[in-house]
Amino acid sequence: MMKTQVLKAVMIGSLFVSGFVKAQDQGNSLNSIAIANPHVEGLSASKELVAKMMRLEVIKTKKFNVYDEFDMSEVVANNKAYQESCYGKSCLVNLGRDLGVQYILGGSVDAFYQKIAVSFKVIDIKNGSITKSVVKEFDNQEQELQRMIEISIREIFDLEVSAEVAERLLYRNDLITPTKVGKINNSGPRVGYAYAFGDLYDFATRSEASGGLGALPAFAMIGYQFEAQYVGNDKFSALIEGIVNVSGLEQGLFIPTFTLMNGFRFENTGWEFAFGPGLGVKKMRNGFLDNKGLFGQAGRFYGENDWNNYVKDKYGNDPNYQDTNGYFIPPSPSDFDSDYSLSNKVMHSGGNLYLSTSFVFALGKTFRAGSLNIPVNLFYSAQRRGGMVGLNVGFNVQKSRSNIPPIL
Repeated sequence: MMKTQVLKAVMIGSLFVSGFVKAQDQGNSLNSIAIANPHVEGLSASKELVAKMMRLEVIKTKKFNVYDEFDMSEVVANNKAYQESCYGKSCLVNLGRDLGVQYILGGSVDAFYQKIAVSFKVIDIKNGSITKSVVKEFDNQEQELQRMIEISIREIFDLEVSAEVAERLLYRNDLITPTKVGKINNSGPRVGYAYAFGDLYDFATRSEASGGLGALPAFAMIGYQFEAQYVGNDKFSALIEGIVNVSGLEQGLFIPTFTLMNGFRFENTGWEFAFGPGLGVKKMRNGFLDNKGLFGQAGRFYGENDWNNYVKDKYGNDPNYQDTNGYFIPPSPSDFDSDYSLSNKVMHSGGNLYLSTSFVFALGKTFRAGSLNIPVNLFYSAQRRGGMVGLNVGFNVQKSRSNIPPIL
């Protein structure tokens, strides 16, 4: 009985040792590799941090037994060249021999202008030759550095890479590209205030009895801006902007306008400028304004009927003020000036509707508070013999960017 139990114990022990040795053999069947600190320039990340990223991505390939920084620390500490500038092939080969690995991975990660360049090489320590290498150029998005290293490592070891991720991080060697990565979109509501000048000022402040609005020459504005990028990149955008706006509600007025502008926005600073035509409606009536008070009250409007009544009241049926058909003679530009003519069209609240056109110039800046964008714009709307100048403010919440899916 005792012998049987001992025999069983020996058999179980043998199986355990056999399994352990087999597992060790399987682990040892993988080639060993060390990752040297790469040359890093133009990035906030240190070469030690980049080496950690490289080491992690090589481990994820499951192709090697990877030496970590602790396995390498004693050898590196004993040689100053390994610590400071071991980037060339000969130095990497020596480091690999001192570590006793079969392969070593080194290279560089450099940021310049609008891109990040990644260059990696795998060296066979036994024969001192470069067996694999990869050079990749990515868009300068340092926050995605781990993904860039992941793509490069997978390519160098002939593993599949997500085409979507590679496309989104790819550096495009174009002056202007159609990507929308990181761009501001300021579509959203607008509120503001504008001050009228010129003929618009006169029309706003003119009494209602004379066909004016009898209002203040400044109007609150509320509207909505739509915009779409038609060319640009994450540093610069060229935009088409459409603004639907209503003014004067606080004074019991309804003044609608639509403005279509071409805009240019500098994404890093938030500054932008835009220009384009504005369309609206206005009421016009034939006649003139007696701004000089030549016929009585200054600022009084005279249409044809108003003028006839004025002449009739003052001169009766005096033939000197009638033409051959018995109509009252209108004021002649030769007697006064071109403003005193019944053929002129004057803004009048009782007139007919006409299309109103203007040209708008705007300069603004977008302030950011987390995901909230607050665009502030100064604008000048110019039209014949008048216009408006004002300030509007908007807000919108930046839609969260979709995360790049992980590489499987």
